[in-house]
Formats: sequence, C-alpha cells, structure tokens
Amino acid sequence: MGRTVNTKKAKRKNKKKGDAASSSSIPSMPTRVWQPGVDKLEEGEELQCDPSAYNSLHGFHVGWPCLSFDILGDKLGLNRTEFPHTLYMVAGTQSEKAPWNSMGLFKISNVSGKRRDVVPKTLVNGDDGMEDEDDEDEDSESDEESEDGASSVPNIQVRRVAHHGCVNRIRAMPQNPHICVSWADSGHVQVWDMSSHLNALAESETEGKDGTSPILNQAPLVNFSGHKDEGYAIDWSPATAGRLLSGDCMSMIHLWEPASGSWTVDPIPLSGHTASVEDLQWSPAEANVFASCSVDGTIALWDVRVGKTPALSFKAHNADVNVISWNRLASCMLASGSDDGTFSIHDLRVIQEGDAKVAHFEYHKHPITSIEWSAHESSTLAVSSGDNQLTIWDLSLEKDEEEEAEFKAQTKEQVNTPQDLPPQLLFVHQGQKDLKELHWHNQIPGMIVSTAADGFNILMPYNIQNTLPDLAA
Repeated sequence: MGRTVNTKKAKRKNKKKGDAASSSSIPSMPTRVWQPGVDKLEEGEELQCDPSAYNSLHGFHVGWPCLSFDILGDKLGLNRTEFPHTLYMVAGTQSEKAPWNSMGLFKISNVSGKRRDVVPKTLVNGDDGMEDEDDEDEDSESDEESEDGASSVPNIQVRRVAHHGCVNRIRAMPQNPHICVSWADSGHVQVWDMSSHLNALAESETEGKDGTSPILNQAPLVNFSGHKDEGYAIDWSPATAGRLLSGDCMSMIHLWEPASGSWTVDPIPLSGHTASVEDLQWSPAEANVFASCSVDGTIALWDVRVGKTPALSFKAHNADVNVISWNRLASCMLASGSDDGTFSIHDLRVIQEGDAKVAHFEYHKHPITSIEWSAHESSTLAVSSGDNQLTIWDLSLEKDEEEEAEFKAQTKEQVNTPQDLPPQLLFVHQGQKDLKELHWHNQIPGMIVSTAADGFNILMPYNIQNTLPDLAA
C-alpha cells in the first residue's frame, strides 16, 4: 500500500499463510518497488502491503460508502504522539435510495501502532538484507496485539442520524465541532446539532459499538433551500465562528452569517464563475477573504465586504478545478487539484504580477478528488485521485544524489527508487477503490484518514510521522 523503501511486492496468489508445504514448494520472488501506472502484474501475481511502511494502518467500512467526512476537534490534547489513539469524525452516506441515507458520528478508539525506524536497524547493523516474507507476516501479526496481549483492532462506535438524500459533503464547525453542515443531492444545505450524540459516545465505551445503534430522526437547526441546484462546495470560517459559505452546481455562492443561535443566509448570491463551483476555502489569515474553484478552470478570490463579484480571478488549470486547499501555516500558498489529474501550488503574493503557479505536478493520471495541506508541516500536503492512489508530498525537497548514495550504502543498495519519480513524492498509499476525500488529523501529527467506495483507512506512514518537527518541545 505504501511506497517508501519497498512498499509493494509481487507475490504468488496461491501462497497460503501458515502452509509450510505450499510455501516451500514455491520459489521466493524478489521484492521490488511497484510503480502505479507503470508496472504491470504478471499472471499469478498480486500486490501486497508491506506493514513496515506504516507506523499505523487500519481499515474499516460502515455499510453504504461515504463520499465525504470530517474529523472533529476534541479535548484529548494537542499534538498527541502516544499510541493507542482516539479520534472522532462525522460522515454522510451515499445509499441506493434517498431515505436510506444517514449521517454517522464516529468515535474510533484503540487505534494502535508503533513508531518505526526510517532506516531499518537490521540493515544499519549489517544483518542480512530486507526482512523475508515470513518475518513480515510475523510483524503484521504482532501488530494485531498490544504488549499486554489485548486486541489492537480499533473500537468503532457510531451514532446515526437520518438524512434524506445522499450527502455530497459534510463539514464540522472548527470552533464548535458538534455543529455540522451537510450538502444534500436534493439541493438542500442543512445545519445540525450533534452534541447529544457526541456526548453519548464520549461518555461510553459501548454506545453504538459495531454499528448496532438505530438510525435516529432529528430535525436540522437550519434547512436552506435557496440554491437552484445541488452542490459540493462548503466551508466554515476558521476566524468567525458560525460564518459559512455554500456553493452550487449553477455557479452561485451563498454567504451565511450566525444570528442569535441560528443563521441568516444572504438571498442574493455571490456570482463570478461561469460553471459549477466545486470547492470553497476561507483564508486562514484574513477573516473576510475566501477562495473558490470551478469547472470553468479558474480560481477566484473574494472579499465579502466588497460587492458580489470576485476581487480577482485567474486560470488555474486547463480542465475542471475540483478541489483547493489554503495552507494554514503559510497563508500565501494555495493548492489546487484538477480533473485532468494535475495539481498545482499558487503563490498569492505574486498573483497580480502574472502567473502565480510556483509548482505543477502531473504524477496522477485520473481526476484529483481531494487535496489538503498538513496542519503540522507547511511544505507537506496529501492528494487523492481517481487512480486509487493517495500520495503525500514535501515541496521543500530536491533531488540529492549524495544523500541517496549514503542511504543506499546504509541499506546495502537493496533499495532502488525509480528514477522518474518526482523527488517531492514522499509516500504512495494504495488499497482503496475510488478514493473520494482525505483529511489530516489536526491533533495527531502524521495521521491521515481517507474515504473511498470500499470504506475508510486510517494511516500514519512511518516516513511522515518520524520526520515531523518536535511539536511537544
């Protein structure tokens, strides 16, 4: 699943774990780096995850697939590094029939893992080669139990609330995580108070365990039907609690303002795009400024104090701009992902001087479905694509042949990185089908959660978490 040192392996399908006779009768196959979109599987081969590429890796599914989710801020501490972890999140389903949909509030506890060395100690100390397959099987088995012998499989609790229609996108308010907003395929934008469900999960280790809780009926705080079509774009303001933006497929954006426990939605939309508004992002530095992206290939910057049209707009991609992410640690940087598989980094300090694009990557070959900057490292971002890859990038990196030679010497030259990979590419995670959205956990450095048609993954790549700055110092 991961690509760092030897993250993908080709292995015979008919090898059975624990079958000594079968194992001994099949010659071992060499480990090699798998290049998605380049390498092809031979008949009888399959890809297998190398667990040593992760400090933590867990997968789960919740019934109907979820197109969108959000991680909730909690009171368990900032910059948590000790396993096991606990996290809360909210997600919305995409079911076969509208009445079957729901929003789920999740408590996921006992997320186990262990920190691994960037360079395996066995190689540095001069022991023989990479771990063989049996060693790796034992390693993955040992990860299933904690030191005291207890199961390390995550404990998943969920409370479900009925939601009429598929949930196109869902977001929790950063200042008050129990307040969530959902974009429905029915064209309605609804705000929900999930505090009772959040409290029930926080106070119990068994509430809603194993998805056994019933789907509860609850009325939203607000149900806005002023959009002329459904949409996907929505964002809470990080500066002003309760301030909200929603954008639709008819190119219109509505501004929401909090008012006495409810919201006032401006009936006159902001207009500046010529096609569907796909994503919205408030500025992390200026309370009245936000960015939008569109199927028309542009990104627009707006100031809500000045009229109903953008302050400026620029061509960002040659195809639909699906997603954007505003860097909260370096607020001059805006990342964008396109339907043609490319993603770009724009420096807003030089936008009026012409082309603000300072980096452009063509690694992915299918539409970019999600993009997000790390909350803990200003040069790091994660990207998901329709090619079933989740990639992590560090834009501060450049190719260093001397450093590569030193690393190869440490690993006895058993690691041969493909030459055509961008040096900024840190990690490739695979194993999910039809990836839709990812988020970094703002309070657990190095943790990413992703959703796809076949469920969720929680991952902590070893070469990401181990190289993050010491935030606890």
